[in-house]
Amino acid sequence: MFESLDETLVTRVTDVVQRTLVERSIRRMVSPDEDLREVGLSSLDMVNLVLSIESEFDLTIDENEITPRNFRSISAISRLMASLTVP
Repeated sequence: MFESLDETLVTRVTDVVQRTLVERSIRRMVSPDEDLREVGLSSLDMVNLVLSIESEFDLTIDENEITPRNFRSISAISRLMASLTVP
């Protein structure tokens, strides 16, 4: 699953997701492929997650890339970040 992704990138995404979960009083680890909405994040939480990811990676995500599919899980976000941060 993450074999082709940079481990540091995945760790950074995981950290941002975990901080978002803690802010919502969801105090458990989630698996890389677990649906973040099913874990308990609302639509507003997902918007905040997008903003946090942009801040963490110091980039602006194109509006066309901000889709439920790209932000469904840690794996999905990591794949998106890998595609956006390739030199």
